[in-house]
Order: sequence, then C-alpha cells, then structure tokens
Amino acid sequence: MDLENMWSVFLSKIEIKLKPVLFQTWFQDTKLIDLNNEFAIVEVPLDVHKKHLSENYGEIIKETFMEVTGSIFKFKYVTPDEINEEKIENINDNNDAIFESGLDNKYTFDNFVSGESNKFAKAIALAVAEKPGAMYNPLFIYGNSGLGKTHLMHAIGNYIMATSNKKVLYVTSEKFVDDFLNIYRKSETSNFKAVDNFKKKYRDIDVLMIDDIQYLEIASKTQQEFFNTFNELHNKNKQIIISSDRSPDDLKKLEDRLRTRFNWGLTIDILPPDFELRMKILNKKIEAQGIGSYVPEEVKEYIANNCRTDIRKLEGALTRVFAYATIMNGSEITLELAIESLKDYIGKNVISRNKIDQVIQLVANNYNITVDDIKSKKRLSKIAVPRQIGMYICRVHLKESLPKIGSEFGGKDHTTVMHSVAKIKRELKKDKNLEVEISKIINQIK
Repeated sequence: MDLENMWSVFLSKIEIKLKPVLFQTWFQDTKLIDLNNEFAIVEVPLDVHKKHLSENYGEIIKETFMEVTGSIFKFKYVTPDEINEEKIENINDNNDAIFESGLDNKYTFDNFVSGESNKFAKAIALAVAEKPGAMYNPLFIYGNSGLGKTHLMHAIGNYIMATSNKKVLYVTSEKFVDDFLNIYRKSETSNFKAVDNFKKKYRDIDVLMIDDIQYLEIASKTQQEFFNTFNELHNKNKQIIISSDRSPDDLKKLEDRLRTRFNWGLTIDILPPDFELRMKILNKKIEAQGIGSYVPEEVKEYIANNCRTDIRKLEGALTRVFAYATIMNGSEITLELAIESLKDYIGKNVISRNKIDQVIQLVANNYNITVDDIKSKKRLSKIAVPRQIGMYICRVHLKESLPKIGSEFGGKDHTTVMHSVAKIKRELKKDKNLEVEISKIINQIK
C-alpha cells in the first residue's frame, strides 16, 4: 500500500470515530508524506493544526494508524512552508537534537523485581504509565536510596514512549537547577533565547519526571521556577512524577505551596526489600549472567541476610563475590569465599542480629538453662537439644542464614547448623509435643 492509499484508509477509519465538524476541521486536509521505521510525517495546513493534533488527538491517531499498518509510529507534523527534501530527511535528527528524553531504556517494568515491599508502588507506576495525566497527578515516590525509585521512573517513561507519541522528559533536580541557572550565565542578548529554550524544554512536554527533588531545598530561587513549571503542566493535565528520599511533609526547606501541590495526587513509599525479595533480586541477577549453577544457595542467603536495606549494595555484594572468585584463578564460589570477599564490604555494623539473641534467650528460659550454655560447646542432651531447637527457629521461622546463625550461637560451623535443623525437622514428624513447645517459643518473639 502506497502512502496516499494508506492515509486514505486511515482517514476513512478516523472519520467514523469523530463528529463531522471535527474531522473536516482537523483531518480532512492532511496527508501522509513520509514514513520510516519510527516516524510518520504528516502535512497539515497551518501551525495550529500541528499543536492541536499533537495535544488533543495523539492517542486516537496512533491507535487508528496502527489498525492500518499493524505498527506503532510516532507522528511529526509539518506545514507546506516547512516542506523540502532536506527537512523531511533530517526531521528525526533535528527533533532529537532539540529534545532528549533522558531515559535509560534498560529500566523497564519487565526487569523490575517486585515483592511485598514494592508491589503496590509498581502497580501504581504501571497505572500511571498506561494513562498519564488521567490519574494520580502528581505521582510522588519516596524511599531510601537504592530501593528502585529511579528504576520505576524510567520504566514509566519507557512504557509511555513505547506505547504513545507523548513527549517524556526525565531529569534530576540538580539538572533542573543547572538548566535554570544557565539562563543567568548568558549575556544579555542571548538571555531571552535561553529563557525560551528552558521553557520549551520543561513545559512543551507531556510527562515531566524529576528525580531526587530533595536537592531543590538548597535552591530557593529555583523553587519559584519549578512552582511555575508545575502549575503550567498540571493545569494542562500533563503528568508529573517526582521522587525523593523523604515524604513531601518531611521536605521542610521546600516552600509550603510546593509541598501542598506534591500532595495533590498520590504519594507512595517504597520500603526496604524483605528476605524473599532480596533472594529474588539475587536470583534474577545471577540468571541474567547465566551462572546460576555456580552460586550455592547458602552464599545467596548469606548476602541476602547481610545486605538488607539497599538493593544496589545487595547487587554490589554479588558482583564483588564474582570478581573475587575470578581473581582467585576462577575459584569455585563457596560460602567461605563469599565471607572472605565481603568481610570489608559488609562490615560488622551491617550484620544485625535480627532477633537471634531474643530466640536464644527465650529458648534458655524455656529449658531452664543459660545463654552461655547454649553458646558453649557442651554436648549434654539438656543443652544440645535446646540449642538445636533455637537454630531451627532462627533458620525456619526467622529465615536467617546458616553462617549467621552459627556465629550467634557461639561460633558454630554452618554444617553444625544444617545438622541441627535437619534433626529437629525429623523429630517434629514423630513428636507432636515438640511442635507445641516450639510454637510456644515462636509466639513469644516480638
């Protein structure tokens, strides 16, 4: 099908979907003049058509044209005065030179690993990506560093870019500040052009994403400009997405009117990953590198138990283990190698007890022995069995790693912990009273 016939079919389809006066005004005198792998170039009568078609009919044009071609295209509109061979050939390059989205296409919803701590944030982010500007505007995402806020923002932007012709801009707050201050670095003659370029970049878009908004607290003059930018975009139902390490109410150095506006839409927090999610993230990273069979489960558990609050640190620990094994002439990855390679990276302050001490104390009280007895090397039955029960609870109920349990139980080897857990599991199958005793201890854990 040539361009003329293709556009004729498109117009016949879209005419059915619109009122006659709207079709005659905005579509009847248009024509498709070029089509490449990414863009459909459409000639329109006047400049007003370019703006109106982009802002008000973007979705219906994209959807209807996809019905004709079977593919999704981005649309560029040109007037007769703008048309010449050179401009059409370079229209993609020219637009890319003027505008860069700032998005990193490696971050998508598909490779965002979700669990209990972040599944709500992912669901909301996807809802916004599917209908930007229609709900949850602004979307404010907050949480500690390294929990996936930036990944979600890029995923939203990449989804929108892939499924629509909307213009998306991702920047950090530092970049916003720098672009604003750049206006004042210009000479007087070029200042007006700098102002125009700044407004075009930040206001002539459909989706604005500002990462780490907390850094705007130290730029009081820029807060006024962001306030103006926010208002203009919000009034036009353009989607605004903001991230921070704190909730809007905790950004005390931001102007009250900004904090108020941040609460207009939906505020969601991302919590630190739980043990199950940390393991999923490690498995995903290992799978991506095709080396899953070389990483024992106990190594993954050791990393997951000692890198609790930061996904980047979690992934960094795994990378460090791989690098250490390579340096050691391709040594097999073992728990001992992992502990050695991470001894400086993890640090003692990161390895929290996570209620192991409490379990040891509860077991000691329940069996009328001392904590020192449990941590000792004594093998008397009245001490060894409670010790094994304590290890079982820490492993099965608290999901602690073997080496960590062994360390807290007086420096026992991880194989001792494995043996203890296995023994209690066997005993539970034939001793219902033991199950009651263990449940009683577990119920006392706070």
